Amino acid sequence: MSKRRPPMLPKRKVIPKGEDGDRNFDDLAHRFKRNVYDRLKGDIRLAVLERDFEEFLSDQLTCSPVDDCVEMVSKTLNILDAGGGQGQFSLSLAQRGHRVTICDLSAEMLELARQNAASLGVTDRVDFHHGSVQEFCKTQTLKFDLVLCHAVLEWVVAPQELLSLLMTVVSDEGYLSLTYYNVNSIKMKNLLRTNFQKVLDDDYKGYRGSLTPTFPRQPEAVNQWLSELPLERLCESGIRCFHDYILEPDHRMVEPNQQLELELRFSREEPWRSLGRYIHVLSKHSLA
Repeated sequence: MSKRRPPMLPKRKVIPKGEDGDRNFDDLAHRFKRNVYDRLKGDIRLAVLERDFEEFLSDQLTCSPVDDCVEMVSKTLNILDAGGGQGQFSLSLAQRGHRVTICDLSAEMLELARQNAASLGVTDRVDFHHGSVQEFCKTQTLKFDLVLCHAVLEWVVAPQELLSLLMTVVSDEGYLSLTYYNVNSIKMKNLLRTNFQKVLDDDYKGYRGSLTPTFPRQPEAVNQWLSELPLERLCESGIRCFHDYILEPDHRMVEPNQQLELELRFSREEPWRSLGRYIHVLSKHSLA
């Protein structure tokens, strides 16, 4: 009588490691798409970013037709989307004729970025790099005219080191666009929900599987880190200054156009800016 074989164990999925404790979104990629990017909160985020870029980088990002060929540009920018995930914002820049590199630790996020690039017809202008942003910067010789680091700082263990590494790949006349999760917003949200003990304990970290970041950032700390880098600040805007405080889920979709208009208005006004769920800081590499 032959011995019965033990059941085959499933192959272990190999997930690339970032710096110790940095978050890989393989398990949350589709939830991000469903719960953030495909909703009004995603539209608000893009609207604020697009407004800031149009105001301060319009000339650099405008593609000038050459010889009546709309596919050619007078100055093609090299853009790095560091921790770029699904590439919602950077792929719109590829549509304008620029060259984009999306670097992300999550293979699932990059796969969604590839699908988005294909649907927009810009695959030939986008490179995809699977791995940590830190390692990418350490081994990179190319300088980028624009570096995007959106919603990454709050997921990494060593944020100041990450910012320093990003500066090593920003060209001399280049730009850094940073967004980060504002701890003041989650503090206010807990106060409104009467979660007073969380506020008393300063406990704002998301649990495993949550879309709430591991390390919500203090604006004062981020501003200090940025001040130590060779950067000239161009603008600072709040993203979702009131939308996330609407406690009734059904009310968050009321008058979406008016919400967009008001979010743009309040994004640069205090005290609303400091209550934004995210803060966007756009800076230029300063050689002085």
